[in-house]
Order: sequence, then C-alpha cells, then structure tokens
Amino acid sequence: MAVSRLPTAALSLKQFLQRQKVLGIYRDLLRTIRKIPTESDRRYLRDWAREEFKRNKSETDQDVIRMMITQANNHLEDLRRSLALAGC
Repeated sequence: MAVSRLPTAALSLKQFLQRQKVLGIYRDLLRTIRKIPTESDRRYLRDWAREEFKRNKSETDQDVIRMMITQANNHLEDLRRSLALAGC
C-alpha cells in the first residue's frame, strides 16, 4: 500500500491563501533586500527577515497572522521607500 505524502491535517482554502500571501511577502522582502548597496546591511536585513519569519512559522491564530502580514507589508514598503530615496 502506498504511503500518502499529504500532511495529516490539510490546510483549509483560507489557510492556503494566507500561506501564499506570507510566502509572497517573504520573497518580495528578500528581493528588495538584494537591492541594498552595502553587503553588511544586506546580510543584516536578510538574517533579520529570515529569523522573524522562522520565529513566527508555527503561529496558528488567524488574527495574529493577519497583524503580522500587515506589519511585514509596512516593513516592505518602508524599505522600498528608503531605497527610492537613496536612489537604489
């Protein structure tokens, strides 16, 4: 008998879409960080982003996740604005 690769508790559609949103923000954040001219600043922000997302990986409360998505979007927009002002 074949063993299923599906997790024992599959995600609901809402959870799946929320997960996709989080992964998209993470990718956008890492892409934006690549545009920072100073290597040490890039490394610091990349490590910070990875640690923040890893630390909150197991969060299940939908309200907390929505709040973190909003905060991540705000950080991303702040970073983009700073890079635009710096001419990067």
